[in-house]
Amino acid sequence: MTSLDSLSPRAPAADPPARFGDLLASEWIKTRSLRSTWWTTALTVVFVTGSSAVATLADDTDSSARAVFRPYMCYPPPGYWTLAIVAAALGALTVVSEYGTGLVRVTTVAVPARGSVVLAKAAVVAVLWTVVGAVISAGSFAASQAVLHGRHAAVPLADPGVPRAVVASALLAPVCALVGLGFGVLLRYAAATMVTSVFTLLMLPPMFSEGEPWSAGVNHAMVLSAWKRLIQNWQPDPGSLGYSATVPGSWAVYALWPLVAVALAVVVVRRRDV
Repeated sequence: MTSLDSLSPRAPAADPPARFGDLLASEWIKTRSLRSTWWTTALTVVFVTGSSAVATLADDTDSSARAVFRPYMCYPPPGYWTLAIVAAALGALTVVSEYGTGLVRVTTVAVPARGSVVLAKAAVVAVLWTVVGAVISAGSFAASQAVLHGRHAAVPLADPGVPRAVVASALLAPVCALVGLGFGVLLRYAAATMVTSVFTLLMLPPMFSEGEPWSAGVNHAMVLSAWKRLIQNWQPDPGSLGYSATVPGSWAVYALWPLVAVALAVVVVRRRDV
């Protein structure tokens, strides 16, 4: 005999919560589905690598000069300033584009754990731009040394100061991309995020000189100032050691900026309405 309980309608089974791996896959699909990401990345690789070759060609080093690593030929600041801005902009777009289209509402309904969504975005951005940064850094060094090889002035990768410069230049891209992502979560609007990123990364460091300890401290706490210290292979002037950035301090700047940016983004997105 059939019981009344067996005839009553059953409630639909609840969908299991999204796993972090699912969030990573979703964010990667969003990223790779945008054509602008790949076009912009490809143009950036060509421009920054080409700027290294041009800077080396413009240098007057000849075959009679002693082969020594010249960081601002391999890694010219204009090229790497461009890399920093592009990385920050595309890192920010992973967030502000969803706010602009309203897709963020769909995301938060599907995944109420907003902090996990931000962490997934940060993980995808970090991996993508670490790969891009490594390609650009290696390409810049190779392009510069190819020019210098014809002048018999090339230096090996194991030359003192070279490995640190290569790694620091490769990591500049993910650091700036994560900073841009953090600004994107905090500000939510594309124009405000882009202006803030450019001002913070590019325009703020020159406003603080190394003439006074407090001013030098602020300057050394900036990402691009830390990059400049990490790629140089000469020691600071002994007369100004008190105001000069240190290599460990510059690595700390590299670590703290993205960590603080992502941590603030997670805290803010959990406490704020969409």
